[in-house]
Amino acid sequence: MDQSSRYANLKLKEADLIKGGRHVLCAYIMKQKPGQSYLSAAAHFAAESSTGTNVDVSTTDDFTKGVDALVYEIDEANQLMKIAYPIELFDRNVIDGRAMIASFLTLTIGNNQGMGDIEYGKMHDFYMPPALLKLFDGPATTIRDLWRVLGRPVVDGGFIVGTIIKPKLGLRPKPFADACYDFWLGGDFIKNDEPQGNQVFAPFKETVRLVRDAMVKAQDKTGEAKLFSFNITADDHYEMLARGEYILETFGENADHVAFLVDGYVAGPAAITTARRRFPKQYLHYHRAGHGAVTSPQSKRGYTAFVLSKMARLQGASGIHTGTMGFGKMEGEAADKAMAYMITDDSADGPYFHQEWLGMNPTTPIISGGMNALRMPGFFTNLGHSNLIMTAGGGAFGHVDGGAAGAKSLRQAEQCWRAKADPLEFAKDHKEFARAFQSFPGDADKLFPGWREKLRINAKS
Repeated sequence: MDQSSRYANLKLKEADLIKGGRHVLCAYIMKQKPGQSYLSAAAHFAAESSTGTNVDVSTTDDFTKGVDALVYEIDEANQLMKIAYPIELFDRNVIDGRAMIASFLTLTIGNNQGMGDIEYGKMHDFYMPPALLKLFDGPATTIRDLWRVLGRPVVDGGFIVGTIIKPKLGLRPKPFADACYDFWLGGDFIKNDEPQGNQVFAPFKETVRLVRDAMVKAQDKTGEAKLFSFNITADDHYEMLARGEYILETFGENADHVAFLVDGYVAGPAAITTARRRFPKQYLHYHRAGHGAVTSPQSKRGYTAFVLSKMARLQGASGIHTGTMGFGKMEGEAADKAMAYMITDDSADGPYFHQEWLGMNPTTPIISGGMNALRMPGFFTNLGHSNLIMTAGGGAFGHVDGGAAGAKSLRQAEQCWRAKADPLEFAKDHKEFARAFQSFPGDADKLFPGWREKLRINAKS
């Protein structure tokens, strides 16, 4: 059934929709099944996303038609489809009238993902109008709170040197805590890897206690504050609360040195909002485990990593993993820096829409996935700043001199970039950074040809 007469209006202008402030706008890359009209398929997509179905029904009234989602722009050659969703469609909390990402996803990425006349449809960007934007929680804590704990300026406080203890699973509590202590002698921030929790070989409470002891010991040894991000993800929000409360009780005076990590894709918006609302003073670390199932460029359905990051800021994530923008081991490209700007700036351009955040707190880019000291100068040059958290696992513990030296090499890499120094010249006076060339010779050969001769290192080393 062709529903374009009701669910499409190509006379609508995007500028007018934005000025009116009553619509959420979504841009999709959509392909219809063979034999289908592009506009007809787009209209059916909008119908299924809002007030319609695949037939006329007797329960539709005039008011219902007034909140239809409308296709307002198509570019069939580029498979682009834009839909305007009236803000009245979106669910609000009974308890406080706030908006929710669960409703946003249910409408915009719901049944439309399985429709018979759609080959695929993937959201690449969305625009949130002020009237709905202000109803989202947004972040309660930011990187400024971590800089404050570290004793740094709360404006342009710079690079937080972090790691993930590897292997991600298999370490018992004491070896895990010992690795934390080793890294903290040179670095700032450690995170649980996403599967860690309460495994039989690493009971949660014992691990928490030993990590606390390692933090206190490292702080006493170095005279510097240290940070840890604990995974509190669970199916049951009462379990999440129990984990969070135990951590805070155990860390006591160092409670503000602790972030809470939540696997926001697999556990969903309810888990993020539980942590955001019940622990507003803790840095909320959004981990994206599993997101590639829909965000990968290979996937033609769902939504992009850019959309995921933008939603994370609305939900209240203090930081979210944004990948390495092509400089690490995971999928991504240098142009992904638009994602970092969208979650940190108050006014930013996405691939299809400009977004004003109206003073909503920023979300920190958390960089991980195959990074080491040699890749970092290029990464920072691409991004244009270093106000972020980097969690380099192999980049720290893969250093030939151990985790503490690896952490120092990461810090020195940022210093090299800030000084606009030649990395090979900089390495001559910075031992840990120089040793990173020997630690990661494959990257050194690719990024800095002739490094052995310039650093006077034996070619077989």
